[in-house]
Amino acid sequence: MLDPLGAPPAWLRVLAEPYALALKSPTLSEHVHEVIGSFLFYQFIHSVVSPWLSPILCPRSYPALSPRTKLNWDIHVVSLVQSVVINAAALWVMYSDEERQSMSSGERIYGYTGACGMIQALAVGYFIYDLIVSVQHLKMFGIGMLFHAVSALWVFSLGFRPFLNYYAPVFILYELSSPFLNIHWFLDKVNMTGSRAQWYNGMMLLGVFFCCRLVWGTWQSVIVYQDMWNALQHKWSAASSSPLDTPVNIGAHVFAIRDGDMCVDETCARANAEISRFKDFTAGGVPTWLVLTYVTSNIILNFLNYFWFSKMVDTVLKRFRGPPADSAEAKKIDRKPANFDKLAHDAVLDAASTLKDNEDAALQGEKVSSALDAEVADDLRRRRGDLVADLPGPGS
Repeated sequence: MLDPLGAPPAWLRVLAEPYALALKSPTLSEHVHEVIGSFLFYQFIHSVVSPWLSPILCPRSYPALSPRTKLNWDIHVVSLVQSVVINAAALWVMYSDEERQSMSSGERIYGYTGACGMIQALAVGYFIYDLIVSVQHLKMFGIGMLFHAVSALWVFSLGFRPFLNYYAPVFILYELSSPFLNIHWFLDKVNMTGSRAQWYNGMMLLGVFFCCRLVWGTWQSVIVYQDMWNALQHKWSAASSSPLDTPVNIGAHVFAIRDGDMCVDETCARANAEISRFKDFTAGGVPTWLVLTYVTSNIILNFLNYFWFSKMVDTVLKRFRGPPADSAEAKKIDRKPANFDKLAHDAVLDAASTLKDNEDAALQGEKVSSALDAEVADDLRRRRGDLVADLPGPGS
């Protein structure tokens, strides 16, 4: 599938091409306009849209926030918009890109479609914005968030080699839970802590997190590991069969012949030819260090996902188990019949908060978002306790 947003202006492509080739990222010059446009779009939301629209939508909450919390609010607005836009685009590309769907194992590693390149470019534009914010406010967010921004930008930029172009929309779907995570944060800030809206959002957050990060993420990780192993074997096979003075060329092992005979129009023929368009740049095969980089980063991310989910499960179980019978805390509890709906209601809210705190801690070097507005943190905790105590469970 060709890039839905079209090619960059000729002058911009010519300007960007030498830098793209120097970075060994030849497809970057085909999407440089989307990288720049994406960055400017998110910066515009941060600097203009959020400060203008937030007081209109939340006239009681936003103006009362401290400057630091307003900054964090604006960043969450950008994150919410970005996660919705990029996930919608990724789902659409996965459904509509027929050339992507026809790729073989080797083509999933080395192949290219303009639509997947667009997803990479939109993500890179956001990560540039994220990097700039992390550098500007390093003291506030900590080294953890800066490291996250650098690593995310680096990993997605490597896709312009091209490498794993096919998987760009696949791993973007890890972020399907991000809209609910941001909504949970906003509900805290607009005095809806412990509300029904936060409970239902928490249910969606936990369900989507489990499905997209644990089930979908693990399944796709296994597939990409297999594809990368096959890619290394293609490289080793081509190297062993090539004369010593002849450069390795894996193209014949990887790309199927696509002459466009089955196409009914020029667009289809161009889209099919585009899969192997950059085969000369990947002829030497995938570097081993690149495979190790992706495998290592993916294993770390999957470990964090399982760790965070285990913390959420533990939080839920604590609600139902309660403290040990012989503990001092248990002796203070008034022994009344347990309300299962209320326990479930409270457990969901606690689990959603646990996920938010754990992700913030990982990204911000143990500085969770509530630390950015310490002046309201205690009040929020008291409000959560009061609301949860008074609010009936969803089934009551």
